Amino acid sequence: MGLTVLVVLMLGVTGWMSSQRSRSTSQPETRTTPPPESMPTVLPGFRPDAWFFPDDDRLGFVEIQAGPFRMGGGPATDAQAFENERWSGASAQGTVDLPTFYIGRFEVTVAQFAVFVAATGFGVSEQTLQAPPSHPVSMVSWPDALAYCRWLDATLRASSDTPPEVERVLRDGWQITLPSEAEWEKAARGTDGRIYPWGNQANRDRANYQGEGTTPVGAYPCPDCPYGLLDMGGNVWEWTRSPYQPYPFDPADTGKAIGGDALWVMRGGSFTDPERNVRAATRGGGDPGARRPFMGFRLAISPF
Repeated sequence: MGLTVLVVLMLGVTGWMSSQRSRSTSQPETRTTPPPESMPTVLPGFRPDAWFFPDDDRLGFVEIQAGPFRMGGGPATDAQAFENERWSGASAQGTVDLPTFYIGRFEVTVAQFAVFVAATGFGVSEQTLQAPPSHPVSMVSWPDALAYCRWLDATLRASSDTPPEVERVLRDGWQITLPSEAEWEKAARGTDGRIYPWGNQANRDRANYQGEGTTPVGAYPCPDCPYGLLDMGGNVWEWTRSPYQPYPFDPADTGKAIGGDALWVMRGGSFTDPERNVRAATRGGGDPGARRPFMGFRLAISPF
């Protein structure tokens, strides 16, 4: 990616990474932007009476069962691997054992984010809600994504329309949040160590990359993906709740002790990226305040 791109692949080049971070100091003006008048009352496959979430029994959340998976990579496991994917000096990959969690089948859409803006008056960039309602929302910063998560968490806890399974896990103390880096990678590649979410070979029929712009969420079918998730590669980079730090990954590290100038992990690549960047193990980092047309997010329900 070019030097004007704020989302960078962390290749261990400290000076270049620092220069990219400094470019993010000039951000789009933040203002309260009402949802467009063209926002539909009907969106096929989504429920306008349920915050424009998918029309299924879990609002589109998919269960990822507890268990271990192999995280990271190196030349021995993937010739395209970046150095920052290597688990340690002794091993290309490491085993991470995660509890059960849920993750969204789709990236958060413009329609879903517009409901949040309308309900709260939250200030966003003028461009955030300009894409078609079924496209992934973009031009959202890391705090924007977290604000949406917190609003949705509170809304689902208070609503009588929350599906029973979602209501149960929230009652048990789980939270609507961004996925951790490890949760995202397990959801993308499953437990068989595949390179892409759909297998070991690049396939432009499975993801929107090397393209001209975003496409509707789920526009690229992925019958080979391990959990039926869509757009885990391409469309928009997805914020996670994990700070960008060297491996090994520590599930207990929430980033509370890192400095204020830290980068946060983004995963999945975007429509602007080459095939190397849409692999399941590719790690990107973004300044938390950056808002760009190729940056969005996906939800998780996590027990922490």
